[in-house]
Amino acid sequence: MYIHTVMHGPIRNFHRANRLFPLPCACQNLRRLTRLVTRIYDQELRKADIEITQFGLLTALDIVSEANQKTLSAGFAMDSTTLTRTLALLRRQGWIHVRSGKDRRERVFRLTEAGKRQIAAAQPHWEAAERRLRKTLGPSGWKQMQTTVAQATNATTEA
Repeated sequence: MYIHTVMHGPIRNFHRANRLFPLPCACQNLRRLTRLVTRIYDQELRKADIEITQFGLLTALDIVSEANQKTLSAGFAMDSTTLTRTLALLRRQGWIHVRSGKDRRERVFRLTEAGKRQIAAAQPHWEAAERRLRKTLGPSGWKQMQTTVAQATNATTEA
């Protein structure tokens, strides 16, 4: 997987028909990649009236049973403001329940039965997105992508 391009001066041999152009750093390339991958998942999950970020939080809560905002934020490497907005939406949908934690400031989240039903309804659409991406990458590309993403994620947590 190639994620870094060094740019020196104007882009040579760039054809306007090719919508993607070289970007100068790993960060910009990865952000573009995540936008494109997110688009695939959101296109499929839209059929279940949910987005990939919402689905991810619901499935995480399904795995851990319950968690506070700090744990969720750390687990997703997501800033607290974005997480607060998404959790508020999930709560309004009735997909999660919130209770007080150890002190007045801590809030602990867990799935509701409606949240479990939403995961079940969205699961086939999430699987369709996975199939689309796997088909596009092919078996070796899929495996290479998973390995590279895991390595990059682990490395950047220590950077």
